[in-house]
Amino acid sequence: MSRIIHRSLRSVPAMATRAHGAYIFDAQGKQYLDACGGAAVSCLGHAHPDVLAAMHRQIDQLAYAHTSFFTSDTVEQLAEQLTRTAPGDLNYAYFVSGGSEAVETALKLARQYFVEIGQPARTRFIARKQSYHGNTLGALAVGGNEWRRRQFAPLLIDVIRVSACNEYRDRRADETQQQYTQRLLSELEQAIIDAGPETIIGFCAETVVGATSGATPPTPGYLQGVRRLCDKYGILFIADEVMCGMGRTGTLHAFEQDGVVPDLVTIAKGLGGGYQPIGAVLASEKIVSSLQAGSGLFQHGHTYICHATAAAAALAVQQVIERDHLLEAVQQQGAYLHKALRDVLGELPHVGDTRGRGLFAGVELVRDKATKTPFDPAVKLHAAIKANCMARGLLVYPMGGTLDGHYGDHILIAPPFIVTPQQLDFVVDTLNTVIREETGKL
Repeated sequence: MSRIIHRSLRSVPAMATRAHGAYIFDAQGKQYLDACGGAAVSCLGHAHPDVLAAMHRQIDQLAYAHTSFFTSDTVEQLAEQLTRTAPGDLNYAYFVSGGSEAVETALKLARQYFVEIGQPARTRFIARKQSYHGNTLGALAVGGNEWRRRQFAPLLIDVIRVSACNEYRDRRADETQQQYTQRLLSELEQAIIDAGPETIIGFCAETVVGATSGATPPTPGYLQGVRRLCDKYGILFIADEVMCGMGRTGTLHAFEQDGVVPDLVTIAKGLGGGYQPIGAVLASEKIVSSLQAGSGLFQHGHTYICHATAAAAALAVQQVIERDHLLEAVQQQGAYLHKALRDVLGELPHVGDTRGRGLFAGVELVRDKATKTPFDPAVKLHAAIKANCMARGLLVYPMGGTLDGHYGDHILIAPPFIVTPQQLDFVVDTLNTVIREETGKL
């Protein structure tokens, strides 16, 4: 009997005992190909010797020192690494313990920025439907994942909500891609005008939407249009790249492929690759310089910010990615994965869409391909697929509620950057078999 409050209170998950490379092993010695990195976390796979060695060195010297007294060399080096490789004027980093903390930090930093520059009337955020930004109350408030929000809604701040950018689901038959994109941007601008631009702090969005809708990328020009609107109305653009960032899509930051630079960027998962809990906010020069010229402090903090051991792990992960040219590997293997998904799964009668960027892929399942009608959520197709895949030694990340938090099923794939074509073949072939089996029962 477990004394842990597990995700399910009615069952105890399998016992993981060791992991190496792209595989995790359970207590019976069975191996599982970790094709989702847990939740798009394990970008280098497991037990990478360089990361383990860096952690050992750090623990021997200094495991932790509270930031009210000290900084540490490793944390300073990590900040240098991240700001050196970030585009534009994202010249500062703030280190926390995970993605939700990073989003909370970004929201508070954005609010304080406007207080410092004499615009305290800015108190509201704009975010999108079918999005996810974390599970703490501020992050949950800006998120649009209705299933996660529902019972906590009375505790959440009011957020202005606009449509998601999901071409497969929402582009009309009579619209070109460009017209669809412009419709979304017009909706966003109207929402800004209706609320009063002088009241809005920022627009928060995942560059490539992760678990809530299944690796959904923006349409061409969408984020550039968002950036123009934010500049026009003096609003901050906050890019949530907790899941899609740090190389997952083939560039270090997913937004680089869209030709924009946000004011604030949240990162986590692939930052430390699962070796230690760590997240961060990258902040632009104008935001930090305004605080420096004003109060001289950021009124925020957690006990474990700038944790030396976590920073050592993350620094080693990022150095390996850079040294071993793994962004190129993500591009190459990502192209292989997406072609295989299109060629193999795309032919199945119940696969409506395959999408994503790099080694970040989504497969949306539908009952009727022509009408895009989803399966009845009562059958929990995504859960059945997860269980069947796991029985075959494959770990993927299926989710329900793809359309609106209730209807829709998708599968998220996010293997480590070291994945091989043979391993990707196993992923696609296993999904092909499992999807056929599970949809054949319905």
